[in-house]
Amino acid sequence: MATPNEMMLSDLKAKYEEQASSQAFDRLYVDDVEFGHMFSVLHKQLNRHFESINDRARTTRHYWADNSRDLLALIDDIEKDLYSLKRAGIHVTFDQRYQDALERCQPWLSYSGGSAVPEDFDEVEILKYRSVFSRPAGAVVLSNQPERAPLKMVGSGSYANVYSYVDPEYDIKFAVKRAKRGVSERDLIRFRKEFAIMKRLRFPYVVEVYRYSDDKDEYRMEFCDNTIRKHVSRHNASLGFSTRKRIALQFLYGLNYIHSEGVLHRDVSLQNVLVKTYPSGAVIVKLSDFGLSKEAQSDFTMTQTELRGTIRDPQLESLKTYSVVNEIYSIGWVLNFIFTGKESLSYGDGHVAEIVKKCTNPNPAHRYQSAIDLIADVEELDADPTDAPA
Repeated sequence: MATPNEMMLSDLKAKYEEQASSQAFDRLYVDDVEFGHMFSVLHKQLNRHFESINDRARTTRHYWADNSRDLLALIDDIEKDLYSLKRAGIHVTFDQRYQDALERCQPWLSYSGGSAVPEDFDEVEILKYRSVFSRPAGAVVLSNQPERAPLKMVGSGSYANVYSYVDPEYDIKFAVKRAKRGVSERDLIRFRKEFAIMKRLRFPYVVEVYRYSDDKDEYRMEFCDNTIRKHVSRHNASLGFSTRKRIALQFLYGLNYIHSEGVLHRDVSLQNVLVKTYPSGAVIVKLSDFGLSKEAQSDFTMTQTELRGTIRDPQLESLKTYSVVNEIYSIGWVLNFIFTGKESLSYGDGHVAEIVKKCTNPNPAHRYQSAIDLIADVEELDADPTDAPA
């Protein structure tokens, strides 16, 4: 049986579903699946009133009776409906400029005979290309909880956003990856495929996923605190060689595992390698973002546009021929960052530099031919004065 809050929210959505909006406003709220239409309808109505009032302020200074009553009713709806959302645990931010405009209009609006626009009325700044209603990310419904857990946005990609929430029963933080509203069918297929691949990859150094929701095109997964970029950058001055080596090996163990499962990640980068931090200070590396990954038997290929932002092997002749040695090139860049804290690839001296050089050798035939071969050399590394970060 639905909870009182769920019934109230259902009625609220139905109320606005009966009212028309337009593409000009819908596009401002595409990321809010639950209440985007409601916000679009309200935004459209507010703009219609404010544009008319601005015109009346420049001409007759008289706002028609029907319009005055309509705007007063709209103000009442906004106040009541946003308060209802708040009581349901859904926080909505209303643009301060529009709040101020309504407060300036309400005193002179009349229910009968029309309304006289004050001579000193300052025109309302019309917002056409940015939303006036926003919320952190909506909420996620927990199957074993009567209430909704609020979501907080923690990241965004080309076709999906990532949010976090705390499960109130277990007091554990999880993540939700949700496809953006209006994404192409191709990207939606890729999104679902990403989940399917990650669901079958069960390994300590791969982000674990739990459940896919067809209704919202989202899935839940374990929460990680930072990307490898942020973690190393923040702690670069204090990270010892042994810690860097341990992080590097976890990263490599994860890649060796997915390769052994017939999966090429194809988007290895400092953003897609995550770090889960424990209260004790221990960290575990987690591979994530398998949206561009490819299984051995798959014919789902990338385009040149989709490679933007990735660490791309300059020797890669065709996206269809992407192989382990191309992935090794990207791995070399990440290893260089883990050991040095530098995002640019600049070869120095020492054992780490030799490994990075071999990973990124211009001739793919001279690179490591597998992750396991690379692991063997990293495992043999000892601290060397030349391997210290800058």
